[in-house]
Amino acid sequence: MLLQSLIAEFEQEVQNTRKLLTAIPEKDLAYRPSPTSWTMGELAQHIATIYYWYTGVFTTDVYDMATDRLERGNPADIGATLMLFENNVEKARVALQSATEESLQNLWTMKNGDHTILGPFPKGAIARGFVFNHIYHHRGEMIVYLRATDNKVPGLYGPTYEQSVPK
Repeated sequence: MLLQSLIAEFEQEVQNTRKLLTAIPEKDLAYRPSPTSWTMGELAQHIATIYYWYTGVFTTDVYDMATDRLERGNPADIGATLMLFENNVEKARVALQSATEESLQNLWTMKNGDHTILGPFPKGAIARGFVFNHIYHHRGEMIVYLRATDNKVPGLYGPTYEQSVPK
């Protein structure tokens, strides 16, 4: 039952992420709210990249960032980022659909070479607590970036504040 719930949420939230990424204008990809922040393009690329991590979670028990190579393209090219997103969504969908309720209990670890970054935790907990929530966190940041650059924010869960305020 948990797997069906994760798949349904994944499909719904892919639509919301797509709405957000397609709202990013090329002209603002270099915007950076502070010297320590990513540019809007880098943040968009990171959001698109997180969808690739579903593959690492659902097809391996140890995901080693040191050995994994993902061609991301140029973060200053929103078209490349959108293509990265769509490709990663397809890979994520296949990985999720290959999972079983039992496999959600398998332990998973994220490493960078010999250094353990995360885990070991059950894959179901990693999916919910790390992958899904990680996307939501960075989508929230992107909404702030869009508003700071006077761009329209798409409604993800109904109308935005701007859409609901009488003019």
